[in-house]
Amino acid sequence: MKRTFLLLGLSAGLCAAVHAGAPAAAEPAAAVKLYDLRSLLIGAGLAVLLSGLFVLLLKLLAGAQGYLLPRLERWAGENVRSVKIQQFELLNAAHIAGALTAFLKTVRIALTLALIYFYVPTLLSLFPWTRGFSPVLFGYVLDPLAAMLKAALRYIPDFIFVAVTVTVVHYLLRVLQALAGEVQAGHISFRGFYPDWAKPTFQIARFLIWAFTLVIVFPYLPGSSSPAFKGVSVFLGVLLSLGSSSAIGNAVAGLMLTYMRPFLIGDRVKIAETVGDVTEKTLLVTRIRTIKNVNITIPNALVLGSHIVNYSSLSGESGIILNTTVTIGYDAPWQKVHELLLAAAAGTPDVMPEPKPFILQTALNDFNVSYELNAYTDKPARMASIYSDLHANIQDKFNAAGVEIMSPAFTGVRDANAPAMPGRAAPGGAAFKVRLEGK
Repeated sequence: MKRTFLLLGLSAGLCAAVHAGAPAAAEPAAAVKLYDLRSLLIGAGLAVLLSGLFVLLLKLLAGAQGYLLPRLERWAGENVRSVKIQQFELLNAAHIAGALTAFLKTVRIALTLALIYFYVPTLLSLFPWTRGFSPVLFGYVLDPLAAMLKAALRYIPDFIFVAVTVTVVHYLLRVLQALAGEVQAGHISFRGFYPDWAKPTFQIARFLIWAFTLVIVFPYLPGSSSPAFKGVSVFLGVLLSLGSSSAIGNAVAGLMLTYMRPFLIGDRVKIAETVGDVTEKTLLVTRIRTIKNVNITIPNALVLGSHIVNYSSLSGESGIILNTTVTIGYDAPWQKVHELLLAAAAGTPDVMPEPKPFILQTALNDFNVSYELNAYTDKPARMASIYSDLHANIQDKFNAAGVEIMSPAFTGVRDANAPAMPGRAAPGGAAFKVRLEGK
């Protein structure tokens, strides 16, 4: 610091000597020397005081840091706890304490730089030969701050307009959300408007309202008319249009599926080759849990382009029909086959007694007759287990009655002299076997 004062004194003395050697035409040389000497002495005295104050403030900053730093570390060790989300540790306590210590050191550095910034121009302003540099140095920081303050003051009316607009839209959406909740709960109804439409309709309305609000407030945002802001907006628009074609297609398909209502949450459906219960229906995808407890996600565009079979939509009214086919030989009376199939259906859990099961003879094949059993159930979610129980009952009933099931195929050797008709056996009750022996 002494060297700095010595250099400043020498520089001032040299400048004074130069000015003394070239006196102004309007003043005598003695007056100029006296003026320069007086200015130099006053400036040097003020510079000493200013430098002393600068050093004192630096020492106070260092002392404050030395006083606060150990106390901050001790307080952080006793009071700061780790930030966790359930079992996941988001921020460790030691990291938080280190961040607080680093913040305190950063504050000291910032204050030190601010002192240096105000010290140097003020010191230069004390001498007439360097006084011109002081406003320039101050202007490097103060001019941008002043410009920012003026811009902020000019933006206050626009800010009030944006704040009022956003507030009104926010509370309007709160009212619409409450109305949608009442419609979904069934407390409010509109003719031709289904309760399950309430939530997606509110989401669409919310998106459109916020988009319209953004269009209104966009000209009032700071920097909205700048070329850089416009360039970024165009770039983002092109980027979204190129990369979101499939997402937009799925979103449009999701809207169509919402208002077409081909299925609801919990319905048993078949989409393409996937059979299961609908667990989630969003704007982009539909999720189905299969009977094997596998969760499958299907894009809505694929759902819309596929055949959708809904097993649950009519099950609550009259039930859905489960059907299975067996083939029985011509030697079994069809009345007996009908009786056995109906008995099997009656003994199957979750098969409805009304409407009654019925039989259709669907084909007279070369070697057998196809009988289709149709039974009603109102529990489509248990289709797989109902089919299994029904098939087991069919086997039990036919085995107990001694009627042979020829499905899926049966090959037999018989005496063709007697026709295979119900109630008739081979002549003399004779039967024969064919045994093939290897050579």
